[in-house]
Amino acid sequence: MFKELIEPFRHPSPQLNLRAAKNQEGQKAKAKAKNWTVTLGRIWTYLARHRGKLTLVLAMVVLSSALALLGPYLIGVAIDDYIEGTGGPSWIQFLLVLSSVYILFSLVSWLQNIWMIGIAQETVYRMRTDLFAHLHRLPIPFYSKRQQGEIMSRVTNDIENVSGTLNSSAIQIFSSALTLVGTLSVMLWLSPLLTLLTFTVVPLMALGMRWITRRTGPLFKQRQRNLGELNGYIEETLSGQRVIKAFSQEERVIRGFTERNDQIYRSGFWALTISSFIPKLMNGLNNFSFAIIAGIGGIMVIKDFITVGVIIMFVEYARQFTRPLNDLANQWNTLLSAIAGAERVFEVLDEDVETKDEGTAVTLDHVAGAVSFSNVSFSYEAGGATLEEINFEAKPGEMIALVGPTGAGKTTLIQLLSRFYEPSGGKITIDGRELASIRRESLRSNMAFVLQDSFLFEGTIRENIRYGRLNATDSEVEAAAKLANAHSFIVRFKEGYDKRLSADGSGISQGQKQLLAIARAILADPSILVLDEATSSIDTITEIKIQEGLQRLMKGRTSFVIAHRLNTIRKADRILVLKDGRLLEQGSHEELLKREGFYSSLYKGQLKGESMGLGT
Repeated sequence: MFKELIEPFRHPSPQLNLRAAKNQEGQKAKAKAKNWTVTLGRIWTYLARHRGKLTLVLAMVVLSSALALLGPYLIGVAIDDYIEGTGGPSWIQFLLVLSSVYILFSLVSWLQNIWMIGIAQETVYRMRTDLFAHLHRLPIPFYSKRQQGEIMSRVTNDIENVSGTLNSSAIQIFSSALTLVGTLSVMLWLSPLLTLLTFTVVPLMALGMRWITRRTGPLFKQRQRNLGELNGYIEETLSGQRVIKAFSQEERVIRGFTERNDQIYRSGFWALTISSFIPKLMNGLNNFSFAIIAGIGGIMVIKDFITVGVIIMFVEYARQFTRPLNDLANQWNTLLSAIAGAERVFEVLDEDVETKDEGTAVTLDHVAGAVSFSNVSFSYEAGGATLEEINFEAKPGEMIALVGPTGAGKTTLIQLLSRFYEPSGGKITIDGRELASIRRESLRSNMAFVLQDSFLFEGTIRENIRYGRLNATDSEVEAAAKLANAHSFIVRFKEGYDKRLSADGSGISQGQKQLLAIARAILADPSILVLDEATSSIDTITEIKIQEGLQRLMKGRTSFVIAHRLNTIRKADRILVLKDGRLLEQGSHEELLKREGFYSSLYKGQLKGESMGLGT
């Protein structure tokens, strides 16, 4: 029955394999993030920054372990003194000394826990900071192959797993190990024979632990993977609520959630169920050990080999010996869960960041906006070219329109221009300089984007516009909004420019989002402008306002406009017609119509559709 229940985790079904493969697509198999001993070593590199505090904590651990060993010894000595009638301290003195030992033990334990919590929180704070900073240094392809929720799970759930272990388990593991060594030393000193008898349970403990941990380790890792996948699914469904409701797919997404939730339930259930055998195993073996000591020890007392006080000490030390083993066994499962989380964190930290700028890369003081593509080719995946030998030039201040069917390579061309991706062949220059010789920050600071779905951050309208140039004054922000035709609707809000927007600008219309994005771009004052279907899905009146704002924005700047509605780019200085990754035609609107090529057929087809009422 047990094998049948855990079989899906030992030999996953094809569906689970497919899902796991999809979830890990594009990730590099980093060996150093797969070895748990190396993972612990990497966690130590963070802890090592607090060597001074750790030294104090370890000193407290040594002291608390010594006090824990001293208590039973004092009790045994007192019993022997009483039985033998040799006198010694009075019972009041004995109680005072014993109380002092245990009070000091409690105080030292409390101090070491408080200090370790501080160290753990600082360590996790640094790990979380490093991970978040690293995420911003990763190239765009990293994000295109992963769900946002799955990435968020690594920043939150996986880091929190490490935090919990460092807070509670790290000090416990060291304390237990030290107590084991100290207890074993005292036991050998008191009675080597009883120590040897006590050790008869250790092989049984080791075998039981090995059997359990070999099964719980993979299950804890599977649970972390399932949790990351569930977070990605939740983020995806919450972001797509309008689409889900529009197509009445609530039941389907609930079934999808249930399926993923069941996976977490199964992996978590069996991980915790199997690990719960550990305390039962330890308690049973403890009782067995106690029976051995009591039986053999009683005979030894009768034969005058040892005293009653030594038996009392030994029983307590035997319990102290097995208690750390029990604690280590319990903490081991927590440690495995933390290692699984840490491995997922280090997998991201091991991802290659954007290639560094060349040492000779320059910062551009001024960009005129002359852009040249010379035999540029690019492919997202091996075996299929997305762009093939693209050649064109854009003069400063020109408006370049990119048209073509979906998948023609229009957006990819812009991605190469902004260096989100690197070309696999050919050369791209700006003002005669190759892109690779320009610092990315300098390049992108001279570019601005107005996309089809403009992203706004949670914050005020003023803050969202100022995102284009953080040192802009309030008057400059408002001037940019006026040029973008956004000022009129902003002042209608009670809070005006201080109106707070929720995540992604919820609460205002799509057209208003576009106007704010245009204002943000105007404030950035770029030399090169990219417009990606910036007026799609907008009503006619708002489109007029947006077009007016765009005309002011494009004036004197090199502009690249991706457009599906060809009547919006008739005034472009040059139109690049792309199909299947190739540049078929280029020229002005009139020139391309005269050629009666692919562009002409596209344009006439749209005119025909508009005349039949199929769209504008």
